Amino acid sequence: MVRPTMGDDKARELIAQAEKKLKSTGGFFGNLMGSNNVKYEEAVELYKLAANQYKMVKKWKEAGDAFVECAKLSIKLESKHDAAAHYVDASTCYKKTSAAAAVAALRSATDIFCDMGRLSIAAKQQQAIAEVYETELADFEQAITAYEQAADWFAGEESTSSATKCLLKVAQFSAQLGKYPRAAEIYEQTGRQSLDNNLLKYSAKDYFMKASLCQQCTGDLVKAQNALESYMTMYPGFADTREGKFVSDLLKALETSDADGFTSIVADYDSISRLDPWLTSILLVIKRQITSGGQTAEPLC
Repeated sequence: MVRPTMGDDKARELIAQAEKKLKSTGGFFGNLMGSNNVKYEEAVELYKLAANQYKMVKKWKEAGDAFVECAKLSIKLESKHDAAAHYVDASTCYKKTSAAAAVAALRSATDIFCDMGRLSIAAKQQQAIAEVYETELADFEQAITAYEQAADWFAGEESTSSATKCLLKVAQFSAQLGKYPRAAEIYEQTGRQSLDNNLLKYSAKDYFMKASLCQQCTGDLVKAQNALESYMTMYPGFADTREGKFVSDLLKALETSDADGFTSIVADYDSISRLDPWLTSILLVIKRQITSGGQTAEPLC
């Protein structure tokens, strides 16, 4: 049997002290004078010390549990901000061992920040929830939901850049899950917004390219052509960009069922601008429409 480390022993001792402190009673007059608050405050400090001891010896679940106790006691003390901060600390620890527990702690923090009207901070925690679903759980449906909520709260707080970042994640995963119209809508909207900002205008061609590719994935070539023409109207220079020519040529190959031409167009583009995994998967979906006789292809994830 492995003997607990000194840090582990110290943490257990601190928790025992905290539990003893909470079980103590101050009598009628003590309670009247607010002794409960004092013992809660002292217990919070003991749990916090225990959590840090557990962190030192990499006992992440135990550290997270200790921070959760801090949060619960802070709620009794009506210190909402401290409670939310403790839940965030707990989630940081839980991420080392349990993504589900990390999400639960972050949700508790988010609920508190919302109750306080701190939507900007709530949005950041909601984004953190989305990132756990994305990177740790690979649950893209839940990631989409969380990113959409975060984007909504960021937008409400006029944090446009952060809102856009979250919406682009929604577009990315929507396309991967075969929700091409939703993805195209977001990319088109982001492209429009970029045109109104001189610092972001250059990136509009990438957003319109992705919007066009998502339109092509739907299998509705008439709608895809109309969408591409609207992008070129909104952004007259788009037709002359490598991205604009790329999606235009791909659409022509798709309309004529030219599989070899499609492959050649993709290879030429890849020789200059390397395809990332997302673009590669989307292009495979489009190409499968040619090889499947024009039927809408299923997403590849």
